[in-house]
Amino acid sequence: MSLGDSTSTCRDGSLHTLFFKRDWARAPLISGLYWSDEMHEAIRVSARAGAIIHTHGMWRMPNVMPALIAKRFGRPLFFSPRGSLSKVALSFSPLKKKIFLELGQRYALDATDCFHATSDDEASDIRSLGFNQPIAVIPNGIELPSIAPSQQQPHSERTILSLGRLHPKKGLDNLLRAWALLEQEWPEWKLRIAGPAERGHDLQLRLLANELGLSRVSIEGAVFGADKQAAYRNADVFILPTRSENFGLVVVEALAQETPVISTRGAPWSALEDNRCGWWVEQSPASMAASLKQAMAMPRTHLREMGARGRQWVARRFCWSAIASQMLEAYRWQLGIGEKPSCVQLS
Repeated sequence: MSLGDSTSTCRDGSLHTLFFKRDWARAPLISGLYWSDEMHEAIRVSARAGAIIHTHGMWRMPNVMPALIAKRFGRPLFFSPRGSLSKVALSFSPLKKKIFLELGQRYALDATDCFHATSDDEASDIRSLGFNQPIAVIPNGIELPSIAPSQQQPHSERTILSLGRLHPKKGLDNLLRAWALLEQEWPEWKLRIAGPAERGHDLQLRLLANELGLSRVSIEGAVFGADKQAAYRNADVFILPTRSENFGLVVVEALAQETPVISTRGAPWSALEDNRCGWWVEQSPASMAASLKQAMAMPRTHLREMGARGRQWVARRFCWSAIASQMLEAYRWQLGIGEKPSCVQLS
């Protein structure tokens, strides 16, 4: 269950997505709860029909309603916090979250039969808050994109790409400080930051870039579809400078386009180094600058070899067929018609 829509599996195995009207959309304060009578009724109908209820994210009524209904009808409840239970995530708007926790979010967490975490780090975040329910550790996935021969030709510019939400949590200020240590030494390279802005953070980043005297940085809006895939493909290196991330799907998307990745240790990507397709570094500007310098000193052929190994890893580990099988095993186990899968951790 995600905000504003519901995805269910039909008897023939196909997915069916419904969109619901948000009630009180213009009412101050109440609108932020994302209440929807239509969604509430749809969940009730599904529960009566024997559905497993799986909710994603936190701090809105669509993350509480499923728990109330699941318990009423005795249906298994899965809960995917999507990084919302990390210390860094909880530090943003703490008063609002504390109030909503008491309004129903705590009940939904306590009522959960099985949590879903996308990494061992996220599972540790859940355990650190005292929740003892089973946790299914299953990564996010992608459809592996095809790469046309024309896309494999080298491009003229040398580019470092960071793509994702422009939010203080993402550590983009530290990335700019790291770039300030390198820009003068590497005149053939540029830094491209793209994504939807939140809390006016794009303006804050532009002000910081100006204060640092940076001239080869672009801070852009969100890119989608073919433009997004081209951004990954045309970058020499992708960097995720985040302070906290439960997964970081952008890492998988970049590797799928054969672009090597630098990730800070705010995200669970130590395996980048195990698979020889990237770097896993501390969150400080100096550490990021050191890894960027190492990457920028490599010939393009070396970077593409790293990216090719990353794409092979994505094909083995992060494609939807394998991930769907794991999730189905967890669902069957909760229904009592299957063995406990290896992806499930017990308290």
